[in-house]
This record gives sequence, structure tokens and C-alpha cells, in this order.
Amino acid sequence: MSAWFGLGLALFAFASGYATYGWRGVLLAASITAFWLLLQASRLLRVVRVAAAAPVGLVASAVMLNAKLQVGMKLSVVLPLTRCLGKKISAAPEIYEWTDGGGIRVEVELQGGKVTRWTLHRPTDSAS
Repeated sequence: MSAWFGLGLALFAFASGYATYGWRGVLLAASITAFWLLLQASRLLRVVRVAAAAPVGLVASAVMLNAKLQVGMKLSVVLPLTRCLGKKISAAPEIYEWTDGGGIRVEVELQGGKVTRWTLHRPTDSAS
């Protein structure tokens, strides 16, 4: 949900609450809005807590991560997929890397907290 939609929904709740129940409706709308914001903050903190407990940049399968990524995904959606924080490669274009046990890695470029592109890198086989 976009921030503008959420703000519009909250303003609608306040206006309809006031029109229907007066100041009690405004208090009800304020309570519902505060509860919704607490739920969002709790969800974000849970995602960050799980990601912080894992080793940085290590995922179970980089190929599966590559398959699940989409352009426009927010970082708060990518973190539950990886279950860990990414290893920062670059700051100018914000690039993070996740690697699996086989050496396959995914580099994800973010702009404004959203995925713009990603690249899957497989290790070169030096035995052949």
C-alpha cells in the first residue's frame, strides 16, 4: 500500500468518524490509525530482527532468490526472502550481494529502497 493511500484512508476515517459520532468518532479513528501504525512497525521490526540474527550475505539458495526478485520490490519485502542482511558492495548505486554455499551470488541494485535490477553470478569452473 502506498503512503498516500494510507494517509487518505486515515483522513477519511477521521472525517467520517467526526461526521458520524462527533469527537468520539475522531477518538475511534485515532485509535484505529495508531493501532495500524503499530502493526506496521511491529512487522518491520520482526523482519529486521530475523535478518540481523543471520550471517550477513548468506542465503540458502541464490538461484531461488534470483527467481523471486522483481523490479520495484521494496527492501522490506526482499529481507524476508533472504532472511539476512545483504553485504554492501557499493554505495553510489546502492548494491547489495547475497551468496549461497555453492558460491553462486546475486547482486541487487536498489534505488530509493526499491529493486531496480539484479544479476546472478555463477562461479567459473576452473576444473574443466
